[in-house]
Amino acid sequence: MILPQLTELLAEAADQAEAVVAEAQAAVSALVTRDGRLDRAALDAQQHVAHGLAWAAAYAETLRQTAAWARDLGGGFGEAEALPAQLLAFEYLSQLAGGIAMNQGETFRLNDLGLLDDRLRPVIDQLRPGATQAVKNRIVELLEAARGRPSLEASGLDATLEMIRDQFQAFASEKISPYAHGWHLRDELIPLELLQELAELGVFGLTAPEEYGGSGLGKIAMCVVSEALSRGWIGTGSLGTRSEIAAELLLAHGTEDQKARLLPGIASGAIIPTAVFTEPEAGSDLGSLRTRAVRDGEVWRVSGAKTWITHAARADLMTLLVRTDPASKDHRGLSMLLAEKPRGTDADPFPAPGMSGGEIGVIGYRGMKEYELAFDGFEVPHANLLGGVEGQGFSQLMATFESARIQTAARAIGVGQAALDIALDYALARRQFGQPIADFPRVANKLAMMAAELLGSRRLAWFAARAKDEGRRCDLEAGMAKLTAARIAWAAADNAVQIHGGTGFAVEQPVSRLLADARILNIFEGAGEIQAQVIARRLLEGGN
Repeated sequence: MILPQLTELLAEAADQAEAVVAEAQAAVSALVTRDGRLDRAALDAQQHVAHGLAWAAAYAETLRQTAAWARDLGGGFGEAEALPAQLLAFEYLSQLAGGIAMNQGETFRLNDLGLLDDRLRPVIDQLRPGATQAVKNRIVELLEAARGRPSLEASGLDATLEMIRDQFQAFASEKISPYAHGWHLRDELIPLELLQELAELGVFGLTAPEEYGGSGLGKIAMCVVSEALSRGWIGTGSLGTRSEIAAELLLAHGTEDQKARLLPGIASGAIIPTAVFTEPEAGSDLGSLRTRAVRDGEVWRVSGAKTWITHAARADLMTLLVRTDPASKDHRGLSMLLAEKPRGTDADPFPAPGMSGGEIGVIGYRGMKEYELAFDGFEVPHANLLGGVEGQGFSQLMATFESARIQTAARAIGVGQAALDIALDYALARRQFGQPIADFPRVANKLAMMAAELLGSRRLAWFAARAKDEGRRCDLEAGMAKLTAARIAWAAADNAVQIHGGTGFAVEQPVSRLLADARILNIFEGAGEIQAQVIARRLLEGGN
């Protein structure tokens, strides 16, 4: 197909996908709206179709952003861009028409809403030549030629972001990838020397303002860096997440004294923060948190339990969500404390008075370790109450979710790209019946689809990041990016193991680590089901 015609066809595919989503949205709205208002109980009862709407909308937005990227590339939209983009459009429209797998056992079909509109068929038929075996084989050839690059396709980024992307890709290839699997197998913390190198590269102050020692870059830079580091190892790609959350909390809500005291250290990497929100009986339901803080003069005394706290022993600062109003039963009684603590050691991980903890063993996402924490009279100065106000902790935290989910999407893309890298290398090297297994259609098809989905996922994540940089509300876009990227990473890792065959099931093979690492992405920062619920609610409340 002539490339200018393809850019028009990609735009038409996005148009038709959005039209189908609009019909699905109207149908779901009729099921969950009462007297012109969204009925939350009805929404819960209709989760299957509501979450299907979320997935369909995310597919449509992916196609829209892929079409926009192709248009903006102009003369740079060549074969390496066109072939996976057309394959992606064909596949996503075909799934919209026939059924979207929300996970391995739940498929959403338009027929679930009584919709049998065949409007997508003409565009699918036009895209079909881009989904032939010959095209998929050619994508594998292009992938082989592009080995070592940040991605198969042209990014469309400006020169500064391209330079950052190349710098961190080279750093990860040299300083992280060769050692990651050993760190994982030995269940070691990320070496402090590597943390120092990352700090010197500006990872922890990437988006912080220059006045506080940061680089003052935007969220697209955050995506680029997070993807490159996660391609080396998800642990290193996740190091900046807690710094990003802490910095955003301080910038948006901190007092001038709190900003001056803490932001420079966070930006330089001298202060390692951790996010202390989750509790044993309260996963995504943050409004039901029980950990209490009682004011005693100029200090708050904290009592209660937290769980799944990442990098807790090594952290110097906890963004600690607590209940300061004992009479409250929901989010309105929560406050955020900036709780400083001494950094722990292997021998004494939690040396702070009134605080103890134990490690939670995990199958993947290692390098920072997960902990359960217990507080019994742990003291936090009143001066470290975020913003100096009580009862605002929940709303303060909600404002950070957009960035955290965009960054998680970027981490997922990095893991997915690592899976594609290792699967491609193996498929080209492994010979069966006299030829590389990459020549066999079922192997080539897996590799080609990984490349196509990663292409679309980047466009969606960067679109959400751009919206954040422009100061627009982007919880919808961020949620879509995180929802789809998490599944793409898991599919890529699973298919990479399949390509390796029995070899991939061995713990000494790095591909087994990628499978374990990918699995967490659909759980943390909002499980897939929670994410779909949020997206559906925003759509049905007019968020589009």
